[in-house]
Amino acid sequence: AASKVEVSMPAVVEVESGNTARIECNFYIPGNGSYTYINWSYIDRNNRVRVCHITGSGIPEESTDCKGRLSVGEDKALSISRVTVQDARTFVCQVGAGSHGVGENHTELRVYKEGEAPSHARLPSPHGSTLCSRLSLLLQIAQCVSRNSFPLPNITWHKNGEQLQPEEKTVKILATLTRESSGLYTVSSTLFAHVTRQDRNSVYHCTVHYWLLGQKHAMESQQVNVTVFYPAQHVNLHVMPSSTLVKEGDDVKLVCEADGNPAPVFSFYKREPENSWQDLSSLADANSGVLNLHGVTKSSSGLYRCQTLDLDDMRQLEKDVELVVNYIEGVRVKMEPSSPLQEGDSVRLSCDAHSPVPLDYQWSDEKGIKVGEGNQLFLNNLTFETSNNFICKVIAPSVPGLEQSKQVAVAVQGKPRIVAISSPLYVRQDEVVNLTCKAIAFPRPSVHWNVNGTAHEYIENQHIASNLTVRVNHDLLRAGAMCRVSNALGVSEKHIQLLDQKTSESKGVIIVAIIVCILVVAVLGSVIYFLHKKGKIPCGRAGKQDITKPEARKDKNVVEVKSDKLSEEAGLLQGANGEKRPAADQ
Repeated sequence: AASKVEVSMPAVVEVESGNTARIECNFYIPGNGSYTYINWSYIDRNNRVRVCHITGSGIPEESTDCKGRLSVGEDKALSISRVTVQDARTFVCQVGAGSHGVGENHTELRVYKEGEAPSHARLPSPHGSTLCSRLSLLLQIAQCVSRNSFPLPNITWHKNGEQLQPEEKTVKILATLTRESSGLYTVSSTLFAHVTRQDRNSVYHCTVHYWLLGQKHAMESQQVNVTVFYPAQHVNLHVMPSSTLVKEGDDVKLVCEADGNPAPVFSFYKREPENSWQDLSSLADANSGVLNLHGVTKSSSGLYRCQTLDLDDMRQLEKDVELVVNYIEGVRVKMEPSSPLQEGDSVRLSCDAHSPVPLDYQWSDEKGIKVGEGNQLFLNNLTFETSNNFICKVIAPSVPGLEQSKQVAVAVQGKPRIVAISSPLYVRQDEVVNLTCKAIAFPRPSVHWNVNGTAHEYIENQHIASNLTVRVNHDLLRAGAMCRVSNALGVSEKHIQLLDQKTSESKGVIIVAIIVCILVVAVLGSVIYFLHKKGKIPCGRAGKQDITKPEARKDKNVVEVKSDKLSEEAGLLQGANGEKRPAADQ
């Protein structure tokens, strides 16, 4: 007959390794009776192993296994501290109640241990990779290891984020399981796969899936990639900078690129006029595939070839490129007429050059000032001052920095022309003075003086100037100095007049006296006119008075003018009949 004692227990208790597990045992005895004993045991290979025995007095009789980590509380629950994976068993609680019989129930204790983060043990094989990419063999990509976990975890593989499934000839996954002495599991998973050149950028990782407290968890490993070796299928050769912009003097790189891994061995050649090929490999880096050409010239233009050699299968690939070195040569300037030029003449300058690209022409003087555009420059009405060095600059607009220049001298010939002298020059006796004479001419003239002194010549803006330092004497004051400028085409002379500064001062005094006299006469005339208007001086012959006589009225204004020219003025004041007219009438 069924026992009347009823025992209830949870079906499963979950605990993480290292924590304390608590398994409850609840029972019911009819009539509110008492139990006589409680036995705690676990099942091991279909056998029961008792761990604790509790009598009705409430005093537990602990077996050897109940010591240390096992204990029973007042509610008769079994507690296991510092749980290990070996504690993952089925525990049974049996309650005896005398006449009410015996009742029991069981609980499954599940223990979880989170394993270490998965790690990779990548085992690439360069030789194997090469064979794999060519012969469709499986390459060992990587090994993923998860250590010390419980219960048993599961490992999956992913490529570029997508899970891989085992497939014949493409994907193979081998797993190994190790049960440690601690009862924890170590799982290793190795991925084998077929790789192609498209996998050179692929990334792989593994994911460890495990249970913890009834929930499923996952840990991902770091991503790894594999080195895939494969032969080159294409080769490319290009010029840096762009071939259309290369000019003489530039440093040029010919860069050869191949899509194989590892990179093949590069060789460079240049086609010669006889259709032969010159080996330039000694000038290149065979590993990087770069040929450096320094300071290229017109002769550097031509067809260049890059050749690759795959050392695995000795397969060769090649690519050609045309290098065009732009240049300007043969710059020349023609002057018409080419005969010697005189002042007033006109001339035409023509500039010409050769280049494989269109050219522009600019003209400037020797100071860099732009004077014209186009391949011709017209100069009219030439003078000594317009003599100059003119520069024709030839520019290739389509090739930045490509330009050449040519200079031509336009020389206007003629006899000297004196443009400035220090005359007249006011000096004093025995004074040391500088006499200056400036002239312009071509060919360059020479300057001579007819007096002795210290001469100093200098050139200033195409002019030649001479300063003569002399001491003033009587002869120099009387005769002055002569500046004589000459060249092969003629002579020009100019006289420098020296004036005594004392004589000039005397003449200045005389001039001042004359001006004062003129002012006095003007004032006298104004006074007479004022008196006449006021009626102080009558008009007509009947009222003539001699304002110079002493008997004149004391209240009249008397003005006496004395001059060396009195007789002359008197003559001007005579009337028509020869009679002298009074000043008042005048």
